[in-house]
Formats: sequence, C-alpha cells, structure tokens
Amino acid sequence: MFSEELWLENEKKCAVVRKPKPGRKRQELLAVALGVKVGIKGAFLWPPLKLFACPQISSLVRRAALTHNDNHFNYEKTHNFKVHTFRGPHWCEYCANFMWGLIAQGVRCSDCGLNVHKQCSKHVPNDCQPDLKRIKKVYCCDLTTLVKAHNTQRPMVVDICIREIEARGLKSEGLYRVSGFTEHIEDVKMAFDRDGEKADISANIYPDINIITGALKLYFRDLPIPVITYDTYSKFIEAAKISNADERLEAVHEVLMLLPPAHYETLRYLMIHLKKVTMNEKDNFMNAENLGIVFGPTLMRPPEDSTLTTLHDMRYQKLIVQILIENEDVLF
Repeated sequence: MFSEELWLENEKKCAVVRKPKPGRKRQELLAVALGVKVGIKGAFLWPPLKLFACPQISSLVRRAALTHNDNHFNYEKTHNFKVHTFRGPHWCEYCANFMWGLIAQGVRCSDCGLNVHKQCSKHVPNDCQPDLKRIKKVYCCDLTTLVKAHNTQRPMVVDICIREIEARGLKSEGLYRVSGFTEHIEDVKMAFDRDGEKADISANIYPDINIITGALKLYFRDLPIPVITYDTYSKFIEAAKISNADERLEAVHEVLMLLPPAHYETLRYLMIHLKKVTMNEKDNFMNAENLGIVFGPTLMRPPEDSTLTTLHDMRYQKLIVQILIENEDVLF
C-alpha cells in the first residue's frame, strides 16, 4: 500500500503531465452519483449521460426542495413595498426606530402589510407571507403571491381546471384550440375571484369543456409575470435557436432551473397534463406542435411590449412549449 505522502507526490506529478479537461470534475461527480464508471470511454458516454442523467438529478433535487414539507411551501417572495402615509405614530418593523414625518414616512408591503423605513426596505429579506385579506382576486394576481397566500404548491385555478378537464374533456375534439363563449369564461373568472377554491365549474354549471380550457388559458394570459418569466424569456428564445437537438434540449433544461420555484412547479404540472392531452390525439387531434401554437404566446411574453418582437418570436415560443411537452419526463 502507498503511504499518504507517496500518494500526494504521485498526484502532483500526474497533474503536471495531464491537464484536466473542462467539465471533467462535473463528469466524475455525476458518474459517482449514478454509480457509473465512465473510464477511458468517457468521451463517448458523457454526452448521453449528461443529457439524460443531469436533468433527472437536477429535477429530483428541485422537486425534493419543493415537496420537502407538504403542508408548507416555502417559496421565496419579495415584498411589494409602496410609499405610505401613516396616521399616528409608527415604528419601523425592521430596525424598530420611529418613523418621522407627517406624510410618506415609510413604505408598506401591499401583500403582507409590513411597515418599514424606505431605507430599511432595501435590507428586508425576501420572506413576504401574503395575507389572504389583502389578496382581493385570483386572476391578475402574481403567481408566487397567490400560492403563498393560500399555502398551496400551485395556483388553485390550475389544479381545479386541470382536474375538471382530465375528468371529462381529454377526448374533446380541438381541446384548447376551440374557444368557449367569452361571457361564460368571464363567469368562471368571476367565480374564482369571488369563491376561490370553492368555485363550482362542474359539468352541471358549464357543460362545454371549452369554457374551462378558456378560463385556464385566460388565467395564464392575465398573470402580471408570465409562467415563463420575463427574466428567462430571452434565454429560452436563444435555446430554441440552437440547431443541434441534444444541445437545444440541454440548454432548455438549464434555463428551466432559473425559473422561480412556484413558476417551475406550475409549468411542470401543466406539461404533465398537456402530455396526457397528446396521448389522446386520435380523438382530440391535438399534438405537441398544435398545443405549442396555442400555449406559446400564453406562457411566455417578451419583456418589451413590441408587436414586431412578438411576431418574430412566435415560432420559437411554439417550439419551446413543444419541446417541454415532448420531453416532459426528461426535463422536469
């Protein structure tokens, strides 16, 4: 057996002879995690190993973090501070000092009601816990704000609508492509805003399943920050432009990991559902490409409100959603 000194000396000599290849450490770590010995043939085994194993491991870690505690979802959320004029004496809830002045003495979070100095607001951690009393509606409400207020994994609208669609509409011809009556879709929207999770969207009230699909699409369109956020939009578009299919898939997965947890989980759940829709293509005539055309502009919008940019990016938006549906089991 070699002594520790001889081993270290040998390693130093080898380090001079062979230069570590970029990404070698990542390969070895992944191989160890999978219990696979890559060895000399690593150059041949690494691309498929990285493509399929990395997404699964990353997704497992991500999903474990999301489902660590089923009863409480600790999604990080920034405070929504707005300048506020307080009546009577008030103290900062961050530094505990008095808030001086007659008007605009500080800021208040419109979601949780936290009162702090304007200067202190820059140092407050992203621990906003929205108060249900302050959440006046379900539609047009920030996604993370809604799930934190209701302490759910995903927005209730998404869960309830998808359950109803899968119960009675997967074989409906033109599912998600055919539109329901606008006034009925607005009725569903008002029902969720008024009754929340107690909203009744059963077949007895809305026999046309296209009304429910329309209400779900409207919810995604009305989000102030899309499911695929403005911050990640350009990265997804750049990933869609990659010509090599394997590299494109890996790039899409890397950008997925940048989504906020609540957005990631909502997108994951939706893609699982849309995959089920494509499995009934013989009846509903909706494949992944058709669903990509429908959901591309619904799930992702460019940060700048430009018609020209939207028209130019439509094919890439469609392709991203198509990739997410077809590779749902690998990407999430």
